[in-house]
Amino acid sequence: MSEMRTIVPAVFMSSMAGLAFEVLLTRIFSVSLWYHFAFMIISVAMLGLAASGTALSLSSRLRDSGNTGLYTFCLGISMPASYLLTNLIPFDPVRLAWEHAEILYLGLYYLILAIPFFFAGLVIATAFITASGKSGLVYGADLLGAGLGSLGILVLMGTTSPEHAVFILSIVVLAGSFAVSGKRLRVGCALFIAANLSLLLLRPGFTALRMSPYKGLPSALRYPGAEMLHTYCTPFARIDTFRSPAVRFAPGLSLSWLDALPEQIGLAVDGGNTSAVTGIADRKAMAFLSRLPAALPYEIGDRDRVLVLDPGGGLQILLARYYGVHGITGVETNPWQAEIMRKYFGSFSGNLYGATIRTGLGRSWLARHGGTFDLIDISPQGAEPAGSFGIAEDYRFTVEAFRGYLRHLDKDGVLCINLFIIPPPRYELRLLATLATAMESMGMRHADRHIAAIRSWDTISILAKKSPLTGNETAAIRKFARDRWFDPVHIPGIKAEESGIHIKMPSSDYVRALQAVLSPESRGKFMREYLFNVSPVYDRAPFYHYFLKISEIRETYRVMGGKWQFFLEAGFIVPALLLQAASLSALLLLLPAVAIERKRGGRRGGRKILSYFALLGMGYMLVEIPFIQKMILPLENPSYAVAAVLAAILLSSGIGSLASSRFADLRNPVTIAFTALLIAAYGFLMPSVSSVLVHYRPPLSFLLVFLAFLPAGFLMGIPFPMGLKALGERNPHLIPWAWAINGCLSVLAPLCAVLLAMAVGFRNVLLIGALCYLLAFLNLSAWARGSAGYAEH
Repeated sequence: MSEMRTIVPAVFMSSMAGLAFEVLLTRIFSVSLWYHFAFMIISVAMLGLAASGTALSLSSRLRDSGNTGLYTFCLGISMPASYLLTNLIPFDPVRLAWEHAEILYLGLYYLILAIPFFFAGLVIATAFITASGKSGLVYGADLLGAGLGSLGILVLMGTTSPEHAVFILSIVVLAGSFAVSGKRLRVGCALFIAANLSLLLLRPGFTALRMSPYKGLPSALRYPGAEMLHTYCTPFARIDTFRSPAVRFAPGLSLSWLDALPEQIGLAVDGGNTSAVTGIADRKAMAFLSRLPAALPYEIGDRDRVLVLDPGGGLQILLARYYGVHGITGVETNPWQAEIMRKYFGSFSGNLYGATIRTGLGRSWLARHGGTFDLIDISPQGAEPAGSFGIAEDYRFTVEAFRGYLRHLDKDGVLCINLFIIPPPRYELRLLATLATAMESMGMRHADRHIAAIRSWDTISILAKKSPLTGNETAAIRKFARDRWFDPVHIPGIKAEESGIHIKMPSSDYVRALQAVLSPESRGKFMREYLFNVSPVYDRAPFYHYFLKISEIRETYRVMGGKWQFFLEAGFIVPALLLQAASLSALLLLLPAVAIERKRGGRRGGRKILSYFALLGMGYMLVEIPFIQKMILPLENPSYAVAAVLAAILLSSGIGSLASSRFADLRNPVTIAFTALLIAAYGFLMPSVSSVLVHYRPPLSFLLVFLAFLPAGFLMGIPFPMGLKALGERNPHLIPWAWAINGCLSVLAPLCAVLLAMAVGFRNVLLIGALCYLLAFLNLSAWARGSAGYAEH
């Protein structure tokens, strides 16, 4: 019992620190490199945990519970050490095109960043080996620690930068290690705590993260006279403001505008997504607004009530004001960006973010507040694909989203969407296909009569009207384009020769492509034959930015100039990571297999129970990821959804694990079968749950999410300690290998979940997760019968 008083707190602290460090690394990578390398951290973390099981399988000395203090000490010092080392490695994905050494650097990233998770895994797995009979208590401490870590780190990142949070987290872990360690380790803990404090207080610049020089912020700061103004660190984004000659934010500005722009201050989110705040001091220069393609809806009709979604630096709000609109409402997804604009740029921008600016996901806000508008305007930075990352879900441009926008337009209201043109054409084609499908589902049989599109040299503006465009409106669109040197690329009744006048193109294929997508008769054939997948996107699989076709890989490679990096950015990073993770996982699992094979009878009767832990590792993640995805809409922010669902599932699973250690009836294998049935029920009920939760605001929505997932999380916390307890009674030497198997499958499951969701949607991923639990039930039952028969024999 005295040993458990040390083990349980150590497991709780290690799990809390491990998950908190994982969240910190995703934020650090989002800023220093790109979002898709932040995604790699999940794989790195689980591989580190799995490696600890492999190490314990190979070495009996490592299994001594007396090493717990040493492992927590190593965890405390390895977190800042791994961060500082990777910060010194000159890895940059952009240079992969011409420097093969970058592949070696990427491998070093994997190795170094996995070390802290390896030590966290040693603490937890050693506890399972030492106290398998109390596995429910140990697993409960593990899950509760992880749940609190996912919440606590968000609070910490709200007060300091993620790189500083690494050192603060290290101090917390070392303080815990000090409490459970002997004299020598206590001296080491004290020294490293002092070293962390010294770096934070005396040399904070030494800990600053290195940002890729190819991102937007460093590029803008290299211009003569550029200066950084301020950095704002929030739990979900880093926002930088700066001055630079490179700041010239006027998307699609007509080439006929020859005067200077008003003063602008640069705005960068995570160092990459750059826009600007426009000053209003120079009234004359404000005339540039009428030369933007986004001015089209104001030039063809009166707009009294305007809704701007994701205004960013506020350019679209400024545009509405320029045209004399008084009823302006803005909805900004990033609440911290809205607060920064309101607090620090009020007088400079003319108080663009005043009382009428709301925060949240635009379509969710519309569903909750209702109302109708003459114009719903989606700004360029709101439509631009962030990093062109194909696997990122985007609920703003699905068929269901467009239905929502259209329902909140007045009879003659318009929806205006502004996109940056990224050749070859795919973003605009998919958007038009999705928009036309939404219109047709609402009874607008001829969507091409409701839609117009004009292009500038770098943007396309798409106008969708609830009622058919009139002759006067199409004439006004033609005049607007002609006067500002833009080209119409779709107007009802357009002829191919009307386009390509100001923006020269080698052929009229672009206009024909838009016409083919907008026509229900030709859309299917065009989408089948086109190089990219531009089919409509639905909420069940909201991967708007994923365009690749497996059958067209060779031709896509040729069209993209023989650059394989395009495939990583466009979504193939997932199968690439899956292949890499599968290779490393196979190695981690083979080593214990070889070692155990040398012991006669070491694996007798163990195959089914080991498969059981593999199914649990896969099933848990295949359930968790769709749960997160389904909460993005009601919680209005992907980061909120991750935090809320992780906390709900981990904490409720921890409660379930603790309950199973106290109540023997919960450890009946039938509980696992019931868990599978409940998860399957969630698959069919989640759309209804999401539609109910969308009507509530935080913190009430967070509480409702916890309550919604409490039953599933509670039951999902029972199977792992149940199997571990049974394994400890019959084959205790297999516990480290079971831990490694569970960890390796947890590595592969998130990657598989994304690939499956792209193909069959998230609800089916959830049902596959339920199937994993059902198979786990059958495996455990078969193993229990076999073990009983072997014992009798």
